[in-house]
Amino acid sequence: MAEKKRIGNIYMNTFRSQAEAIDACMSRLGAGQKVDLYFLNDHGFNIAQSDPEYLNALNRADFLLNDGIGVKLGAKIWGIRLDQNLNGTDLIPKLLAIFQQKGESVFLLGASKQAVRAAAERIRANFPGLNVADFHHGYFRSPEDMVRRINASGASVLLVGMGMPLQEKFIDVHNRELRPKLRIAGGGYIDFASGLKPRAPKIMRRLNLEWLFRMILEPRRMWKRNVVGHLQFFITIFRLKFAKKK
Repeated sequence: MAEKKRIGNIYMNTFRSQAEAIDACMSRLGAGQKVDLYFLNDHGFNIAQSDPEYLNALNRADFLLNDGIGVKLGAKIWGIRLDQNLNGTDLIPKLLAIFQQKGESVFLLGASKQAVRAAAERIRANFPGLNVADFHHGYFRSPEDMVRRINASGASVLLVGMGMPLQEKFIDVHNRELRPKLRIAGGGYIDFASGLKPRAPKIMRRLNLEWLFRMILEPRRMWKRNVVGHLQFFITIFRLKFAKKK
């Protein structure tokens, strides 16, 4: 398993490829251990700087994978080489394909009512051997009731897409009670899987420009996050690097 390395004040796995990350995840599951799998982009890094609970949740993750060009460049500043973007939208379907072969089940939690229902239908169609045990949108009053519903479904995989930091906090706080052996903080995967939200063209993804595509689609929401947020991220990365040297 790739060791975790420090980037600022967050400790992240440094797998060289998707295949390496998936093999490590499946190896841990095969040993009977539960796995909390999260993804880190520069937006999440920024949130963690003012949210100690979220920061601790990230650092407690069994696997924290790099997502996006910002984290790749930030890691380089800290002397860490990252070869492949390990974002959840690309990696999660490969994990679901493995669980499909095993005839296991998944619980989808997050997004809107329309999106999560559509995602469940499309996942059933795309992964016919995978049982979508149950699903629920991301707006609920009682986390305890939701944990009971998840456990009652018998799902072995929990995919949470409630956005940062809510999804990671939900998994972290209820870590011991949750019965699914693999718990994934999947970000926007449910929205993308629903077909209601388009992904960037492949050429933009290869060039690490998916953030630009999303900003074009949602300029008001994404401008501050992508422009101001990128600047904030690199200022923090350099500040923490300087503080470490001192």
